[in-house]
Amino acid sequence: MSFSSIVKEELAREIPPSRHCRIAEIAAVISMCGSVRFDVDDHVSIEIHTENVTAARKYFTLLKKTFNISNGISVRHTTSLKKNRLHTIIVSEDETARKILKACRMLRPFGDIGEDYALTDSLITQRDCCKRAFIRGAFLAAGSVSDPVRTYHYEIVCAAREKAEQLKGMMNSFDIGARVISRRRSFVVYVKDGSKIVDLLNIMGAHSALLEMENVRIVKEMRNQVNREVNCETANLNKTIAASLRQVEDIQILKASSIYSELPDALRQAAEARLAHPEASLSELGDMMDPKVGRSGINHRLKKLSSLAAGLREGHSEADSAEI
Repeated sequence: MSFSSIVKEELAREIPPSRHCRIAEIAAVISMCGSVRFDVDDHVSIEIHTENVTAARKYFTLLKKTFNISNGISVRHTTSLKKNRLHTIIVSEDETARKILKACRMLRPFGDIGEDYALTDSLITQRDCCKRAFIRGAFLAAGSVSDPVRTYHYEIVCAAREKAEQLKGMMNSFDIGARVISRRRSFVVYVKDGSKIVDLLNIMGAHSALLEMENVRIVKEMRNQVNREVNCETANLNKTIAASLRQVEDIQILKASSIYSELPDALRQAAEARLAHPEASLSELGDMMDPKVGRSGINHRLKKLSSLAAGLREGHSEADSAEI
């Protein structure tokens, strides 16, 4: 089972205790995966479609519990070639369907409903608990979240920009930083920040999935931290080795000249220590001196040796030029 399915299975078992929260969640479900039909006599019916049987049971329970529907609601199961089984919850009674749409703020002032099924106002999502319920319903109906082991990506696909902007506004009221992009004929509300996705799981009530994702994030962050430290140590080691090789080369140039015998004891001692221990750090070389010197002291001596070697190189270059 995918991580997205795990989240949806958990959310499908969550029934809000408050009626206003249930209405907000039903509004999201109808907006995202529902359709409203008018027959020739202008009778209204509502259909809610889902491939998730657990979600279908939840939608059925939400409608019955919230609007006290004893009959006039049914479930149809259809299977088409090469597709998953589709579950459709149908509210066929005109009076009940209109009551639901009115409660969900989907009916416009003159009793009609917009083609995009967006909310006509934000009255049902004024409370934070109702916003949480709406986001949960929208995700359950049209959302997905990537496996955190691979990447961080949360999205809800909307059929119209107005619905996407409404949803983005609700998410961002919790400081989520959601964005909207256009994808083919749809509009996608998405979040890519791992910590914000964790916040969204908490907002929706997917607490078990949240703990699972947090465990994955901790492991990934520890692994990344170890990789950064190893890379840093490797880079420092490479720099130390490169510097040591240059110092050995400079000292060998000095030893091949008459300058070496004229070096002060401190410089000659540092040179001999570096030749004998090319892998040693500056601190280790400083401890080999008699008397001992600090890291900056041994670094100063080696820089002085390199400066003398550079002078010899320049002298050879001038002599070669003169011969030519």
